[in-house]
Amino acid sequence: MEVITRIENGIGRITLNRPQALHALNTDMCRQMSEALTEWANDANVKMLMIDHAEGTRGFCAGGDIRMVAESGRQDGKAGEDFFRIEYTLNIQIKRFPKPYIACLDGVTMGGGVGISIHGSHRIATEHTLFAMPETGIGLFPDVGGSWFLPRLEGELGTWLALTGARLKGRDVLAAGIATHFVASGKLPEVKARMLAGEAPDAVLADYTEGPQAPTYAEHLDIINHCFSRPTITDICLALKMADDDWASAQADILKTRSPLSMAVSLEQLRRGARMATFEDIMRMEYRIACHIIRTYDFSEGVRAVIEDKDHAPKWSPETPAGVTKAMVEAMFDPVAEELAL
Repeated sequence: MEVITRIENGIGRITLNRPQALHALNTDMCRQMSEALTEWANDANVKMLMIDHAEGTRGFCAGGDIRMVAESGRQDGKAGEDFFRIEYTLNIQIKRFPKPYIACLDGVTMGGGVGISIHGSHRIATEHTLFAMPETGIGLFPDVGGSWFLPRLEGELGTWLALTGARLKGRDVLAAGIATHFVASGKLPEVKARMLAGEAPDAVLADYTEGPQAPTYAEHLDIINHCFSRPTITDICLALKMADDDWASAQADILKTRSPLSMAVSLEQLRRGARMATFEDIMRMEYRIACHIIRTYDFSEGVRAVIEDKDHAPKWSPETPAGVTKAMVEAMFDPVAEELAL
């Protein structure tokens, strides 16, 4: 089974078990998790939920089944729409879940893996945690509620992470506010065992969690806040080039490799998300973007270059941010025939 759900001593347990894909989510996995949350939210015998990945395997969850979504987008897009509808419904269920939701992020946590963890009450990082939202590199956008949590990180940290796909490791994931706790990986089995024995999660974590340290990106925060607060991708790139800083120049070089359309959509997505009052509105917006963007040339080309052919040389259209019009971006936010039902 690619996802294992069960109840142990009053704890609903979800274990991701698709190691050959670093536990990336497919439609059936999301559906099974959604059904479990529906049942456990209303079961008085279930006191909390714990999600992890199978022991002895790498990663926590590397994202979603992007290859399938791209293949769908090249046809009628229906299978891709189904995947996002179920996945986003699951994200909303996690956000609404009325009991402690313990996510053990002991490994790669990207894209869809962020969506099944960050909206829960307890997110445990270890030295193995590797966080990223790398979607602009394949012509997609930082979804699964990225419009909610990314603009609410410190300053423009979320904008930098969304546009560049920058990776945060270990304690940096805690410092950014993406994780709520940091526990050494060797202690994680003890943490889980005590919770499964019935101890309260906060009491257990108090015995093991280690405090935050200055993140490795701290020295760059002024540049991040100054440059990534600009209103357009072109302005951001120009500000980075004018910063007269090697790190800023490296970020500008990274942006040159990302889909210009995807970056423009992502920037607009985060700016709108920062102003939205409810998570449900956020997810309705993201579903609209997803339905449109999976049918674009850039998404198909990005998946071809990174996942299928692996030449890592996508040919974007438009080729530069200057070629992306306001109408192109606005079209990604248009209503769809079947809106996300909540």
